[in-house]
Amino acid sequence: MKFAKYMPEIHSHGALAATAGLLLVASTSALAHHPMGGMTPQTLSQGLLSGLGHPVIGLDHLAFLVVAMLLASMLKGAARFLVPLAFIGATVAGTVLHLGAANIPLSETLVALTVVIGGVLALTRHNAGALALGALFAVSGIFHGYAYGEAIVGAEATPLLAYLAGFAAIQYALIVGGVLGLEKIARYSEKARLIAARVGSAAALMTGGLFLALSFA
Repeated sequence: MKFAKYMPEIHSHGALAATAGLLLVASTSALAHHPMGGMTPQTLSQGLLSGLGHPVIGLDHLAFLVVAMLLASMLKGAARFLVPLAFIGATVAGTVLHLGAANIPLSETLVALTVVIGGVLALTRHNAGALALGALFAVSGIFHGYAYGEAIVGAEATPLLAYLAGFAAIQYALIVGGVLGLEKIARYSEKARLIAARVGSAAALMTGGLFLALSFA
C-alpha cells in the first residue's frame, strides 16, 4: 500500500481536529493578548518577548496571519513577500496611533471583521491582485496594530521599540514561512497543498466569526 494514497483522509481528520481545537481554545476566553500577564513591559527583553508573543497568543491576530499567508501565497514572484509588508508596516502605524491617543471605536470588532473578510477570500481562493491585497493588508494592519498598542501603553522608549520590532518580525516570519511551507508541500502534492489551504482558511474564518460574535456579547 502506498502511504500517499491515504494522505487526503489523514489531512481531513487532522483538519477537523485542528479546527475543533482552535475553536475550543478561542471559546474559553479571549486570552491574554501578550505574555506579560497584563503588566507593561519595563525592559528591552520584556518588550521584545511581549512583541513576539502578542500576535501568536491572540487567536484573532494569529488567524489573520494565517489568512495573510494564504492570500499572499496566491500572488506571483516577489509580490508574495513584498505585499505582506503593507500589513507589517500598518500594524506598527496602528500601534503608534494608539499611543498617540487616537481613538478607533469597536477596534476588537474591526479586528475580527478583517479575519472574516480575509477568511472568505482565502476559502473561496479569490485572488484580489497585489494592489488590492496590499490595500486590504494596510487597512487591516491599522486595526490589528491599534489592538497591539493596548499592551504597551505607558512603556518607556526602549521596551516600546523592542515591542514594535518583536511583533513586526514574528508576523513577517510567520507569513513568509507559511508561503514557503505551502510551496514546499505543493512540490510533493498539489492536492495536499489545497487541503492545507482549505483547512487554514476554514479555521481562520470560524475563529474570526467567533470573535466577531463575542465582540457583540
